[in-house]
Amino acid sequence: MTAEAHRYRISPKNPGAHLFEVSLRIAEPDPNGQVISIPAWIPGSYLVRDFARNVVSIRARAGDRDVELSKTDKSSWLAAACHEAITVTIEIFSYDLSVRGAHLDTTHAYFNGPCVFPQVVGQEERRCEVEICPPPKPLGGDWRVATSMRPRDAERYGFGGYYANDYDELIDHPVEMGNILIGEFEAGGIPHAVAVRGHERLDMARLCHDLTTLCEQHLRLLGAPKDLDRYLFLLLVLPEGYGGLEHRWSSSLVCSRGDLPVRGESGMKNGYRGFLRLCSHEYFHLWNIKRMKPARFTPYDLRAEAHTGLLWVFEGITSYYDSLMLMRARLITREAYLELLGRTITRVIRARGRLRQSVEESSFDAWTKFYKPDVNTSNAVVSYYTKGSLIALALDLTIRRATEGRHSLDAVMRECWQRYGETGEGMPERGLESVAQAVTGLDLREFFERYVRGTSDLPLQKMLKDFGIVMHLRPADAADDAGGKASTSDNPPPPWLGMVVAAKNGKEMVTLVHADSPAERAGIAPGDEVLALNEVRLTAANVCTRLREYHAGDRVAVTVFRNDVLLAFKVRLSEAPEDTCYLTMDAERSGQVEQNLLGWSAM
Repeated sequence: MTAEAHRYRISPKNPGAHLFEVSLRIAEPDPNGQVISIPAWIPGSYLVRDFARNVVSIRARAGDRDVELSKTDKSSWLAAACHEAITVTIEIFSYDLSVRGAHLDTTHAYFNGPCVFPQVVGQEERRCEVEICPPPKPLGGDWRVATSMRPRDAERYGFGGYYANDYDELIDHPVEMGNILIGEFEAGGIPHAVAVRGHERLDMARLCHDLTTLCEQHLRLLGAPKDLDRYLFLLLVLPEGYGGLEHRWSSSLVCSRGDLPVRGESGMKNGYRGFLRLCSHEYFHLWNIKRMKPARFTPYDLRAEAHTGLLWVFEGITSYYDSLMLMRARLITREAYLELLGRTITRVIRARGRLRQSVEESSFDAWTKFYKPDVNTSNAVVSYYTKGSLIALALDLTIRRATEGRHSLDAVMRECWQRYGETGEGMPERGLESVAQAVTGLDLREFFERYVRGTSDLPLQKMLKDFGIVMHLRPADAADDAGGKASTSDNPPPPWLGMVVAAKNGKEMVTLVHADSPAERAGIAPGDEVLALNEVRLTAANVCTRLREYHAGDRVAVTVFRNDVLLAFKVRLSEAPEDTCYLTMDAERSGQVEQNLLGWSAM
């Protein structure tokens, strides 16, 4: 006999107060007392967020009587023993306008499952049915529903009944409700859609064309997962914003209004290129984390941290492929790809934490370090996204060169997918390393010891040179110089002070002091309010101009307020570090460069 489904009902009950009402009918509660729990974190974002803190009220009933609920820990409740169906009703405050949370106001409603759907502990394998309700009138007249959840009796993009096969699937379908612009397309014969809120003049035809091209390129690499029969890009457009979170049949994205193309606009502006890269990143996660994931995530325990040293594989390798796929799909030029790669190298070089923490350690400590940044993060932590992507590049180049092009990282990822993705087994902690050696026949132990478990800098200059690409390093032109291009300044680089100044609440504040910099040696600290350089006002806007008045080796006086106490520091300026990268193709080997760059196509 088939077990009766858990029945959820979610209603944007009070948009003005940002309150969802969620009810859950449990047909057959544990007769000894049923535990329900709200997850503490959401897959893909490795920080305990304690979603249960948003519960405003909770109650349970069986028939016409109340059932006692007692809280057993920060996110769990025990319903008293009951031999009939119980219904739990929860009010949830929802005002987190991010891809990880839930948000409700009078203009729209959005939620991720872990934020709103309680888990029936011990019965997670049961089918879950969900009724998604409209807001109270007069709101919602033009609202539609966008979700990758399967409809039960709901009309397309409509309110009504949906379902998921189990709780794990239920919380993997974010939902957007509101005035939504929808575009539909096919990629690899699979229906895809993009649902956009917040941009009426978007060139939807171009967006769908470009996403078709991009998705098909991804599908050619690893092949469509067996259960991938639809996909949805959920996009919230804000005045300023950027971010994404992956799901098995969808992704939730945020971008800035100016990033998207409008009707009548041509060309590839930087904002749109960045947005397509975000889409590429989240789409690659269809394979690399949503279906193929660390063994330590199989299954997820959403009550507490789940530590793994493999986040560099699942985020770093994904970050490598996100821009590479744009080039393979011919959505960006080879020069644009090299610019993006140069910017990534710049970010890694500028972070002194790369010399103190390995990407394996960064992965393991994501919960307490990477996702909890502080004023010293840049000096103590390496990003498993950015350095992980460079390790993927270096591994790809190492394999291609040593095997004379017979193998590549593509082949390694295909084998990983077959072993750990299609089987659902989960990747062991050194799974990628063992697969890479088995596929290529190479001894890669030193590579992984030095660059994954160690803190050595990658020899990218030599590696890229072997492929006809020249890596250049130069000082930054200004504080906002992100690299990727040759210097465009006619002025010499300013000497190095070694601190970052930003305007905050009408004050000029030190937000970062670089390790082993002139500012650090002098005693300047993050949180100091900067006043003057040699008795002349110093601001975030004029710091480069002021520093150009001096030379490396000069001693200057920096005046600050620290806790309302006036302090003056003597700082000896130094040469600006060559920490800004750009890449060019070797003009004398243009034919070989062309072949090698084309060699970065799927093999």
